[in-house]
Amino acid sequence: AADKINLIPQDFFAELCEQIVQHLNHKIPGVNTAELCQRIQTSGIEISVGDLAKIANIVSFLFSTAARNSLSTEELVTTLGNAVSALPKHALQVIRHVWNEQGKSISVSEDAGNMATVGQFVDIKWKLGVAMSSDTCRSLKYPYVTVTLTVADGSGQLTDKTFEMTIPQFKNFFRQFKEMAAVLETV
Repeated sequence: AADKINLIPQDFFAELCEQIVQHLNHKIPGVNTAELCQRIQTSGIEISVGDLAKIANIVSFLFSTAARNSLSTEELVTTLGNAVSALPKHALQVIRHVWNEQGKSISVSEDAGNMATVGQFVDIKWKLGVAMSSDTCRSLKYPYVTVTLTVADGSGQLTDKTFEMTIPQFKNFFRQFKEMAAVLETV
């Protein structure tokens, strides 16, 4: 992972660390590695979303473990310097700065481990479409609904899940949401 961290410019690595701290403090639902990766790639650096997600998981584990053990900035940097000699200097500087500025604010509850495996709903987008024709049918005129759910997994990585539904499927989906809303009203 250290060789991949070396590829990431300091400003992008700092942004990644800031997002991780915000996620650990429950201010944002997750770290948008896909969007950050796209911006890094646009700047001319070759890195995959998977590699960036691994780095985000490592840094998240690092910050949450340091918070759980109430490490000072110097203790954290010294531990990293001893354990991970291959970590780039710019990454150590960013970690030092972010931990110094925001490390004390990270709250690690005992329940966090139990909740870590459950994803969190972030956003839903939908659109109505009509399939006009296909290679086997000239006049299809078939309506459908495309739904994209954005979910933060247990580690905070944002992922989009997209699926299509026929109108009857969508009506059933909607009916189930109405049932959930009615049950929530009684709570």
